[in-house]
Amino acid sequence: MNGVIFMNDNVGVMQIENEEIITTSKVKRMIYLGVKRAFDIFCSIIGLLLLIPVTWVVKICYVLTGDFKTIFYAQKRIGKDGKIFYLYKFRSMVPNADEILKELLENDKEAAREYKLNKKLENDPRITKIGKLIRKTSIDEIPQFVNVFKGEMTMIGNRPYLPREKEDMGYYFDDIVKTKPGLTGYWQVNLRNRGTFEDRLRMEKYYSNHAGLRMDIKIFFKTFEVVLFSKGAK
Repeated sequence: MNGVIFMNDNVGVMQIENEEIITTSKVKRMIYLGVKRAFDIFCSIIGLLLLIPVTWVVKICYVLTGDFKTIFYAQKRIGKDGKIFYLYKFRSMVPNADEILKELLENDKEAAREYKLNKKLENDPRITKIGKLIRKTSIDEIPQFVNVFKGEMTMIGNRPYLPREKEDMGYYFDDIVKTKPGLTGYWQVNLRNRGTFEDRLRMEKYYSNHAGLRMDIKIFFKTFEVVLFSKGAK
């Protein structure tokens, strides 16, 4: 009987210890998410103030090249838990970019192979002259501060994927959508436009399962290095 009681006591102690570990982990997670959201709001307010003058500059540049179409671009993307939202960017491509891509992939087998492997094209004919510049400097992403302010995105997270890419994401999908998509992230600062689609998915799965304050801080500061020196930019 004493042996049974001793075993039950041990089980009880282990259960209490496990509950304490789980509770501590939850508290740490809540603190991390709270700090992350506060940081997002702070950065997005600064970004929205920056958006106003940058919008005028980008618009003037497009007008000077004879392009009078809207400079803003809204596109459906996959958010946290698989929810769809509209992502905002400065337009870096011709207005009918989606139609051109569809036609290109149907008629150019080499382009279709490249796009299937990387989900992008090395020499994308849809990108405008102004678009190349704002992409290289990441200026095209400034309107995403609106998404960050609304809580649809975060400063540090995974890439906001297109709905049509869900099938290609395969078993990576469930891990990646555990976190909000970000303005910058683990994949962006390590590979940016290099590597295959599979490389990107693998790295973003890793981020979703290891995200924390320390990792986010490293990614945040490394982003400045990548943007300032245009590492991997295309």
